[in-house]
Amino acid sequence: MSNPKLEVLTPQNSQLIIIDQQPQMAFGVQSIDRQTLKNNVVALAKAARVFGIPTTITTVESESFSGFTYPEVLDVFPGQKLLERTSMNSWDDQKVRDALAANGRKKVIVSGLWTEVCNNTFALCAMLEGGYEIYMVADASGGTSKEAHDYAMQRMIQAGVVPVTWQQVMLEWQRDWARRETYDAVMKIAKEHSGSYGMGIDYAYTMVHKAPQRTASTHEALPAVPAK
Repeated sequence: MSNPKLEVLTPQNSQLIIIDQQPQMAFGVQSIDRQTLKNNVVALAKAARVFGIPTTITTVESESFSGFTYPEVLDVFPGQKLLERTSMNSWDDQKVRDALAANGRKKVIVSGLWTEVCNNTFALCAMLEGGYEIYMVADASGGTSKEAHDYAMQRMIQAGVVPVTWQQVMLEWQRDWARRETYDAVMKIAKEHSGSYGMGIDYAYTMVHKAPQRTASTHEALPAVPAK
């Protein structure tokens, strides 16, 4: 019997779940710079939208404690139904289990907070009870300390979870630069979210390929501050 984990991620075989990417949960993150974390989560969400990846967004105690999912993520999925719950473990919620089952894909990519609680319990239960393969996006997840994140990742890896990063996932979906229908969108995400790699793309476009220099007019203008 072949090992399903040897199969690369494709737009046809994977789905994404975003767990508790909410401000109060992010306040407690100490394993990664929080702005970097948010950047990576938004980038992963944009990539999922480009490739048509079925995406589940689940939240915990939004109005009583955690706040609402990052607006930048909600902007990527306008009108997306959010699955609100009380349990720390998303797997305990029937709505979440039903959403995953309805997508009909066994490879589940996970971005969530916190690594050592919500991600860990979901991953172990989804593998044990649901037979899913879990791909944990390490740089789009965070824990309350570096140790908390790292040891939770180790525990999940020992149990069979596959560790990945957001850019790895996006480029695995793209796979071939000749795939023109998603090429421009992937390059746009990379320029906006991939740091030095994105800067390198801009450099190559303008200095090597002689594309017109991008100007501020290509970006959303900030509202003017009224004079006092």
